Amino acid sequence: MEVTLLLNATYEPLRVISWKKAVLLLFQGKVEVLEVYDREVRGVSIAFKLPAVLRLLEIVRIKSHQRIVKFSRSNIFTRDKYRCQYCGRRFKAEELTFDHVVPIAKGGKKTWTNIVTACIRCNNLKSGRTPEEARMKLIKKPEKPSWGPSLTITIGIRNAPESWRDYLYWNMELEHDQVDEEDS
Repeated sequence: MEVTLLLNATYEPLRVISWKKAVLLLFQGKVEVLEVYDREVRGVSIAFKLPAVLRLLEIVRIKSHQRIVKFSRSNIFTRDKYRCQYCGRRFKAEELTFDHVVPIAKGGKKTWTNIVTACIRCNNLKSGRTPEEARMKLIKKPEKPSWGPSLTITIGIRNAPESWRDYLYWNMELEHDQVDEEDS
């Protein structure tokens, strides 16, 4: 079933919500519909197209704890731009692993500053050693990301519905431009 992109009153993407939640917000008068899907929902006395993009009528302030990027495999890959942090090559997510810079056996922790994206080959070469012991160099020191909420929502939305493109356009283009510059 379709999902809906929810924008703040300022047109910044906030989150993706279910179509049921979207309809509820619409009937509560809290949002305006900017885009719809072709699919229609029918009730006994009403029929309407499913909302694809909604904009809140009042600004929602993002709390600081909501700006924190969750520590997850996909966010590590995103932070490292799907590049092995040892050989520098770019890979698909299914071709990547994550590596403990300082192995757990040597006191390493599962934190933003100790986990990097690695291809399977480099991860196997490094094995249970530190980069220095394995004579491998990290391309970039791992850090905790500080993405804003509008960037966070674009993670994993490479195949976003066409109706969302105008609202995610700037983030997606920026991401695309950065990749082109790094590859040159």
